[in-house]
Amino acid sequence: MEKPVFVTREKAEEIAKKYPTPFILYDEKGLRENLEAIKNAFSWNKGYKEYFAVKACPNPFLIRIMKEYGFGCDCSSYTELMLSKELGIIGSDIMFSSNDTPDEDYILAGKLGATINVDDITHIDRIEELLGHLPKKMSVRFNPGGLFQLSNGIMDNPGDSKYGMTEEQLYEAYEMLKDRGVEEFGLHAFLASNTVTNEYYPKLAGILFDLAIKIREKTGVKLSFINLSGGVGIPYRPDQSANDIGIIGKEVQKKFEEILIPEDMGDISLYTEMGRFVTGPIGALVTRAIHEKHIYKEYIGVDACAVNLMRPAMYGAYHHITVLGKEGKALTEKYDITGSLCENNDKFAIDRLLPKVDMGDLLFIHDAGAHGYAMGYNYNGKLKCAEILLREDGSYDLIRRAEAPKDYFATFDCFPEFSGLFKDK
Repeated sequence: MEKPVFVTREKAEEIAKKYPTPFILYDEKGLRENLEAIKNAFSWNKGYKEYFAVKACPNPFLIRIMKEYGFGCDCSSYTELMLSKELGIIGSDIMFSSNDTPDEDYILAGKLGATINVDDITHIDRIEELLGHLPKKMSVRFNPGGLFQLSNGIMDNPGDSKYGMTEEQLYEAYEMLKDRGVEEFGLHAFLASNTVTNEYYPKLAGILFDLAIKIREKTGVKLSFINLSGGVGIPYRPDQSANDIGIIGKEVQKKFEEILIPEDMGDISLYTEMGRFVTGPIGALVTRAIHEKHIYKEYIGVDACAVNLMRPAMYGAYHHITVLGKEGKALTEKYDITGSLCENNDKFAIDRLLPKVDMGDLLFIHDAGAHGYAMGYNYNGKLKCAEILLREDGSYDLIRRAEAPKDYFATFDCFPEFSGLFKDK
């Protein structure tokens, strides 16, 4: 079973002549379609806002496109805050959700006017001490504990998660915030990851809408927004059905009208923090077959490695692979597709059926647009690859150059004896 690709072999070869493989290729048309679909799905909620999870794909060129659609940034670190600021995304357009947070991160979030989403009740005193006061608008992160399960068998375990507060701590936190001058309050929770079902957001929404009523009853705090966070996933496997964001939006609306409207809480704004759903499918790792090996198994070695996409090596994640120009051909060969790291888990696929791969073929590794480049590293002295945006008109732009050896050695520049390391290209 195949998955569609958004670039032809001819176009990929054209790009590779200018920007050698490997590279991450993003599809502008697909990105804009995703942004429009998300916006339309929740347009029924007057205050709705999507805060793109910067950690999924921290490329300013892509985030700038999202800004055109009114999206903000979900940040979790100092440098992500810096990136947002540089793009003119500040104030209430930033949701700052962090855990085990360094002081300097909170200080910058406060300076930028970001909405701080408090991960733990002990952070409240620290934020007040660092900023001199608590911001007028703040959010609290909830962890219900136990297990979270959907009817189709998807399960996650919030009780083992390091994020958020218990329900009793939640009430105490709102009392503290109210007593210390906070005027606008939000609620945030994240209970499952990469759910490929239209059921997740509506079920989470129902839990949080009911909780909003209890918060008002127990503390007198009326929420101004509820943040459903992320967790809406993508179909990595070709036999999986994609989430329908339009249906998801309508089902959340039903919960909203059933639970909040009768309680005179219909003015609550809804926020989301999708990352994978926004950019995952519109990015691909394009890599070239450079070696073949015939021992106890058949191996195809490519010029990319786990540095460029570590999800398969890290936790066995499936990423579909298309041999460009051989779409539709019979899957007659069984390969392990490997990178060159000195680790045996540096494999993009194990026992994968593909058409015969010839040396020089381009492989299109699907769904690398989120948690792909972002999770890269420099083990074995490997360098991170370029990022390229395929425009709607068929043109393409380099939106991040590939690392060079001088980048790898740059942090030694304080030692004159290593100056020779910076002369390489």
